[in-house]
Amino acid sequence: MRKLAILFVLALAIAAGGCGGNTVTSTPTTSTSGNWEAQLISGTGQSSLLNFVISFNLNQTGPLDVTGFSFFNASSCFETGLNVETESGTATLGTTNAGTVSGPFMLTVVAAGTGTKLIMNGTIAGTSNGTIYSTGSLSNGTVVGTWYLEPGAADKGCVGIPQSQGATFIMCQGTTTCTPTGSAAVDAIEKF
Repeated sequence: MRKLAILFVLALAIAAGGCGGNTVTSTPTTSTSGNWEAQLISGTGQSSLLNFVISFNLNQTGPLDVTGFSFFNASSCFETGLNVETESGTATLGTTNAGTVSGPFMLTVVAAGTGTKLIMNGTIAGTSNGTIYSTGSLSNGTVVGTWYLEPGAADKGCVGIPQSQGATFIMCQGTTTCTPTGSAAVDAIEKF
């Protein structure tokens, strides 16, 4: 009888363990996709013309899956046309239970012909409709931070912006004008 009771308790423990197939996180998760427009501030000369639109996908954290990119005016620092630069970056959409999103953001754009690099580091912020049971979508997204420009060895017409200059940028989700959202973004833009 005792062995039967032990076997029953063991079977019950195994059955209860099998119910854990649906993992619930302790905080909501967020994803984003679509167009973002960047406005580079504090540039000088040709580097002040490097505003652009970028499309990317991101699910919570990791590398940006860049699906489109175009400068409004590439200036003398970048060529215009298809496949004349490569874009790479990472971000984290840290989401609170209240739906506030904040996390680090990094983007690098490299000119294929010259090696000129545009490097952007900032904070992504916005709101999410995610719950601990479902992935939400980022809305009212902004990225605020600093950027700098390193002319490539073959680039004769582009003047760099050193990292120490602290040039700033704002990037807006799906719109051409925006204001920073979330305390992290507001703090970041006030710092600049």
